[in-house]
Amino acid sequence: MYNQGAVEGAANIELGSRVFVYEVVGLRQSEETYQTNYPIRKSGSVFIRVPYNRMNQEMRRITRLGGTIVSIQSLTALEQVNGKASSGNANSEGNGKATPVNANSEVKSFAKPPAEEQLNNKDNKGNTMTQAKAKKDAHGDVPVNIYRPNAPFIGKVISNEPLVREDGIGIVQHLKFDISGGDLKYIEGQSIGIIPPGLDKNGKPEKLRLYSIASTRHGDNVDDQTISLCVRQLEYKHPESGETVYGVCSTHLCFLEPGADIKITGPVGKEMLLPEDPDAKVIMMATGTGIAPMRAYLWRQFKDAEKAANPEYEFKGFSWLIFGVPTTPNILYKEELEEIQQKYPDNFRLTYAISREQKNPQGGRMYIQDRVAEHADELWQLIKDEKTHTYICGLRGMEEGIDAALTAAAAKEGVTWSSYQKELKKAHRWHVETY
Repeated sequence: MYNQGAVEGAANIELGSRVFVYEVVGLRQSEETYQTNYPIRKSGSVFIRVPYNRMNQEMRRITRLGGTIVSIQSLTALEQVNGKASSGNANSEGNGKATPVNANSEVKSFAKPPAEEQLNNKDNKGNTMTQAKAKKDAHGDVPVNIYRPNAPFIGKVISNEPLVREDGIGIVQHLKFDISGGDLKYIEGQSIGIIPPGLDKNGKPEKLRLYSIASTRHGDNVDDQTISLCVRQLEYKHPESGETVYGVCSTHLCFLEPGADIKITGPVGKEMLLPEDPDAKVIMMATGTGIAPMRAYLWRQFKDAEKAANPEYEFKGFSWLIFGVPTTPNILYKEELEEIQQKYPDNFRLTYAISREQKNPQGGRMYIQDRVAEHADELWQLIKDEKTHTYICGLRGMEEGIDAALTAAAAKEGVTWSSYQKELKKAHRWHVETY
């Protein structure tokens, strides 16, 4: 589905340059994989530049990839608003940031707009739990797009350590990069782009992929010289051949050796930033590598070296992490999490949902939405506190169950959850990034 009125309106505008920009949400990975049920990151918007004579063709392609066109603007109109036209890079695990474009060129790339300009999206069932509109100016000078795809920063791999223990499922790595040779700065909750080497199937350079940063602004060494990622090797079955397919960028990252160069862009994102209030209450719901930004939050809040590096910020609030994984060996950063829980029992609560080992009340597998349902009344009371911020990161499939659990809890007090949630988003207290 797309906005037909917007299409007709745009088509009738007289422009010196007949080029349009589609804002699209929900795009799948590629024409070959759009039919697969494997979750592909699709939070936020992508922008596609389209010449007038290819508008219908591009609409059909977007529809095939499961996308929805939410707005269409002329490139000239965008230039008038922004001062220049821009586009970025399409990719399967994230979206590139803006780089200059030529209005006469063909459609080649997608771009993810600055987070404060993104729309609140809904899925095709009308669910409201998607990436919320980002906070404006609440965090002051947030670093964004210091390095762009056409001029990335070249970092070096310091370490690449496995996070999944013996008998666990899949490959997940913790990578630490040296960024001392440049000006790359970031804060907790942001993402960076990684550009893998080589060419894609069309013989063009590989596009960047976005990954949530797993370290605080000071890095794992707390010296402002490193940045870390938590990366799972993407693996799925081809919908037609049944052949196992591995993600290009994730596979590249998971098997990098120390000393290797890595192309980095960004940072990007303002939606998942922590509140500056040291008395805030923080609810975190994560699955798999969705733990990455949560780890950064917890380090900033509780790690001794981090606390020493941030004398102006002393966390005195409360954080609750509900973490969904398939097996105990798949609990990423398990030792770190449990150390914080033991040291700060009054300020940090840790709840696991281990799907292949634990049972929900119905006798089925225990997923994160089941844990949320189990604690829904308590979570609801926390959410009502104006100091509470909720962060959701991980697989998109968990959202509907979380929504249902909180709907039931709110209904006990005569509150309609979907309406209340909209108010939370307006207050910038509901933060979602799912894929």
